[in-house]
Parts: sequence; C-alpha cells; structure tokens
Amino acid sequence: MKSTANLRYILLLMLLVSTCLVIPQKSVGQSELFIDALEVDIWPEYDQPGVLVIYHITLSADITLPIDMSLSIPTEAGDPNAVAVRDANGGLYSIIYKREVNGEYSNITFSPTIPEIQVEYYDPRLRIEESKRHYEYAWLGDYAINALTIEVQQPVGATELQIAPELGNGEIRDDGLTYYTSQAGSLPKGQTFEVIVDYKKESSSLSAESLEVKPSSPVSTITPVTRNFMTVLPWILGTLGVLLIFGGAIWWYWKSGIGRGKTKTPRRRRKLVIDQGK
Repeated sequence: MKSTANLRYILLLMLLVSTCLVIPQKSVGQSELFIDALEVDIWPEYDQPGVLVIYHITLSADITLPIDMSLSIPTEAGDPNAVAVRDANGGLYSIIYKREVNGEYSNITFSPTIPEIQVEYYDPRLRIEESKRHYEYAWLGDYAINALTIEVQQPVGATELQIAPELGNGEIRDDGLTYYTSQAGSLPKGQTFEVIVDYKKESSSLSAESLEVKPSSPVSTITPVTRNFMTVLPWILGTLGVLLIFGGAIWWYWKSGIGRGKTKTPRRRRKLVIDQGK
C-alpha cells in the first residue's frame, strides 16, 4: 500500500511538471510591452497603385517572448501583406495573425517568438487627382516607442515632393531610388504621429517597374516550410517532455513489480514465518 501511495504521489508531481512544460509562460503583461525601435517605411506607388507601409519593429530585451501584440492598420488595407519575425541570420518567417475590424482601423493580433518583427500592408488611400498625389499616414500610439524612424521613398517620376514633417535631404541608394529618412525620437503610448506626403506624377507607372534588378519582396523571403514552426516549438518540446515523463513512470511501475502484481514485502514475511517455525 505504501508503494502504491508513493507511486500516486510521483505521478501527480509528474503531471504538474508536464503541465508547466506544455503551457507557454508569459511573464510580461500586455500593458507593459513597449517597442524599443520602430522604423516606418512609406513607399508610394512602389509595386502597387497604393502605398506600401512596412513596420520594422524591435522589442525591448526585457520582454519575455512569446507575447501578444496588436497593431492598428487601416481597414481599407484588408489583410496585411506580411506578418513575420526575423531571425539572427536575417531570414523572415511568417507567423499566425488575427484581423479584427474596428471601424476605420483594424487590429492585427499576433504572438512573436523573436524580438525583431516585420509587418507590411498596402494602403489604398492614396488620393490621386490628375497629376496630384496626396497621402496621410498615422501611427495611432498602440505602444510606447523608444526610438521612432520615418522613411519615405520618392516614387519614380515624382516631382515637387513635399513631406510633413520634413525628413531632411534625400539619399540616393543602390537601387537608384531616393529615400528621405528622419529620427522622430520617442513616443509614449497613446500619442499619434502623422506623416503627410504630397507630390506630382504624370504617369501611373510603378517604381518597381523601372528597377533593373528588382529587390526581393519581403514576402518572398518567408519560407513556407518553416511557417509558424517557432510558434509551435514550445508545444512540441512540452509534448516530448510529457511523453518522456510518463514513459519513465510506466517503466518504473513495471520494474518495481507493482504492475505484475508482485511485491517484495510478502516474500520477506513468508520467510520470517518459516524461520519461526524452525
């Protein structure tokens, strides 16, 4: 009976340990999450008639992952073009997200397992009136930001480009396109930040069409085979841990003789009776 009670205690302890292994732990609450660095790329008429908006997010090193995040994007944009994490080698891996419409803006919720995140969407709200172009971008203050960077790519064929706030002098990069970049500093949670872009463009051609060597789209670098692997990795390890624990318990149960209906105690008692009979 004592051996059976000990076995039940061990099995209960193993069950508690295995439960802790399977359930992912989140030690940092949603309200405590803040973004260490955010770069917002605004590329009008790049490879689609609208505006490609790219978020390059780096979370604080103090945050324990995975953790739930929710970003606001325009509802008219539909589903995001990409929600991915970037590993140490620069590879992008798409992760599961959920889109919830909430009026003019929708919430994109996801759980990153790596502190570097990339989110992309195409905003169709580029206003075109003959040759005039007008676009308004807004960060709604979903999280506090330690360092915000804004980058605007000048479309091929665009003239009289005006950006508010001013982003300084443009820089021509290897792809031949001009980029305007500025450090906007830190922002508290709840504070909005707007960027307004105006320019003239006679044709409806896209910037990507004029590139001799088109850069790889961020979406194309996402490996479908590894999709969501890092998200389910804790569950895989937890399941393996449970199997090993219960496998060891069954082996011990059989080895001890309890599973075969045998115990060492009755044999010792019978031997004592025989000795007394002598």
